[in-house]
Amino acid sequence: MASDAVKYKPIHSATTTTAAAAEIRSFFSAVKPKKTSTFAYAFVITFVSFTLFFAFSPSPNSSSPWFSNIFSSSSFSSSTTTTTTAAAPSSSKTASVSSIFSYIIPNVTSTNPTNRSSDAASNTTVPVSVNSTSPSPSSSSVVKNSTSQAPPPENRTPVAKNSTFESPVVNRTKPVAKTNTSQPLLPTKSSNHPPTADEAPSPSKSPPVSADLTSNSTSSAPSKPGEQTGSVSLLEQEIEKWSESLKDCEFFDGEWIMDDSYPLYKPGSCNIIDEQFNCISNGRPDKDFQKLKWKPKKCSLPRLNGGIMLEMLRGRRLVFVGDSLNRNMWESLVCMLKGSVKDESKVYEASGRHHFRGEAEYSFVFQDYNCTVEFFVSPFLVQENEIVDKKGTKKETLRLDLVGKSSEQYKGADIIVFNTGHWWTHEKTSKGEDYYQEGSNVYHELAVLEAFRKALTTWGRWVEKNVNPDKSLVFFRGYSASHFSGGQWNSGGACDSETEPIKNETYLTPYPDKMKVLERVLKGMRTPVTYLNITRLTDYRKDGHPSVYRKQSLSDKEKKTPLLYQDCSHWCLPGVPDSWNEILYAELLVKLNQLGQTRRNP
Repeated sequence: MASDAVKYKPIHSATTTTAAAAEIRSFFSAVKPKKTSTFAYAFVITFVSFTLFFAFSPSPNSSSPWFSNIFSSSSFSSSTTTTTTAAAPSSSKTASVSSIFSYIIPNVTSTNPTNRSSDAASNTTVPVSVNSTSPSPSSSSVVKNSTSQAPPPENRTPVAKNSTFESPVVNRTKPVAKTNTSQPLLPTKSSNHPPTADEAPSPSKSPPVSADLTSNSTSSAPSKPGEQTGSVSLLEQEIEKWSESLKDCEFFDGEWIMDDSYPLYKPGSCNIIDEQFNCISNGRPDKDFQKLKWKPKKCSLPRLNGGIMLEMLRGRRLVFVGDSLNRNMWESLVCMLKGSVKDESKVYEASGRHHFRGEAEYSFVFQDYNCTVEFFVSPFLVQENEIVDKKGTKKETLRLDLVGKSSEQYKGADIIVFNTGHWWTHEKTSKGEDYYQEGSNVYHELAVLEAFRKALTTWGRWVEKNVNPDKSLVFFRGYSASHFSGGQWNSGGACDSETEPIKNETYLTPYPDKMKVLERVLKGMRTPVTYLNITRLTDYRKDGHPSVYRKQSLSDKEKKTPLLYQDCSHWCLPGVPDSWNEILYAELLVKLNQLGQTRRNP
């Protein structure tokens, strides 16, 4: 029988190959035990060397070697270590591998997230989640030497139009992203940034602002525009301070008292006051009329804090609609707000105007607050019209069935303050002959009170159709008393000798019939309208009108008979309209408190 070597011999191989193979196999059989022992010794020595190196020479990169914290003085409680280890056993292995690469190549940053207790223990800066309350250990995965993270960008968008009411006392944890049709009406803590250049309103156009009085607040003179963390707190404090004493107070039953801390802004300090109202600059010598403040019998009004009110208005539109008495009130408020900002160059009229008579609309932009305070001329609140009669003669009429044309421009505003009254006392409206119109019908004769009722009814229907009470606040300021003595505004009426208010109530005039009509209309409306009934408090103030100090330069005709040209309807500024705005401020504080309570206790 052939041998095994011959039996399995390759076909093309020589016999010498078999012998060489046998010798090689016998050589490795002899060497194998020695090689295994040598490899084992080498491995042990290498392992011990690397271990000692890593332990006693830690990397400068604190996220690197496994042993970097062996000799650290910091330690965690056993509960923290247990929780972290149990939460991510596999993460530590991955981090260990990456740490070696970090040690060899220190500038390489691992992209794998870590969740190690050792990482959390060594000089880390934890990125804070916006609106979070208390992060759990598992949620605080931190990379060492990281910097704090900025709040998410979604809170940096400018406020949209037509937002809904919210109180600054509620919604303290997480702001809700709102759409144009559903947004809060007052400041929230989430809005902690000044508007960017892209958000700043254009001088040629009012900014797109909204109706939500719960997301802002401020100090009386904010150190940084838009800094709201402390300011929201100040607004909350203002609400809490005054809400209890104001909630049941009748603001319009009281008296005028002397207060040396008034006026709220210095005469001559506000360059937007119309010449007609700028009595001190026009030469009025007495000044005590500026130091009177309105004091309700059952409470004290808060002093208007311009900074806090601007925070109420942040991202909003406050609009005055009516006659020149509402312009009086509008200029008063703009002056108080303008004086409370740090940089007055960021307060400007949207169209660049510097005189505020003769145009149909004006809008002051407060750029740091992304808000506007606007005025629309609409002395009757309904449309003035012109028709051609059968003889081809043009005639002016008053459309009692159509609201003023500017209504489309302000119907989305967040706060609207309406008024009308004085123009209904003029000759044409008083007589009511061939003047009042409904549809194509021009009344040959219509009583002024009935025409007034029809006009207010038209206005009320517009409010109910176009104003959402969940998104906007509506106020109606009542009739402001005039004090012409010896005639009317166009027939020699005067008030230039008056330097003190009326102190005896028996000299006050009866409550106007037109305001009784207004009250009935307001009671019949479904949409709530707050009535600012300033008629009586203004009736005391026969001393507050410009009288002959309505302009600096008189015409030749006026110089001959200066006492025939007096203004005893409007008010000097600073002066009486400042108190109207303080009442508006108090009303807003009350409404914010009520809203906050409603949202906390649905």
